[in-house]
Amino acid sequence: MCEGEWIMNVTLDVAQEIIAVARDAATNLCVPMVISVVDQGGNLVALQRMDEALLVSVDVSMNKAYTAVAVKVSTEDLAIAAGPGGDLFGLHVADNSRIVIFGGGIPLVVDGRVVGGVGVSGGSVGQDVICAKAAVEKFNQLS
Repeated sequence: MCEGEWIMNVTLDVAQEIIAVARDAATNLCVPMVISVVDQGGNLVALQRMDEALLVSVDVSMNKAYTAVAVKVSTEDLAIAAGPGGDLFGLHVADNSRIVIFGGGIPLVVDGRVVGGVGVSGGSVGQDVICAKAAVEKFNQLS
């Protein structure tokens, strides 16, 4: 490793703490959600499916978290660039269609480097974003 270079992994303990915050936000919204956390390689660290959350939300939440890491931008921001007429239109079919182009996935960043991602699915896009942002705020307190 070069001088000044470091590796920060999103541990299971950290993932569980930020999932708990996202879950509390979902509970406050009265919407069952699925919350996923991935590491810097897009590998699943932890996932929680609240009772009654939609089954499809399992894959969607994991793919939102993966997209946030793979593209290094929130899926909410990606929605505009990848929508019809956008510079990245068609991106959603890249990477075996794992790329999600609507809100709810946010990268986890430490010192300007993406070290993981969180993905939330189960509510409206706005509700998913609220819960994902709550998780990121907690992550920022921990890192």
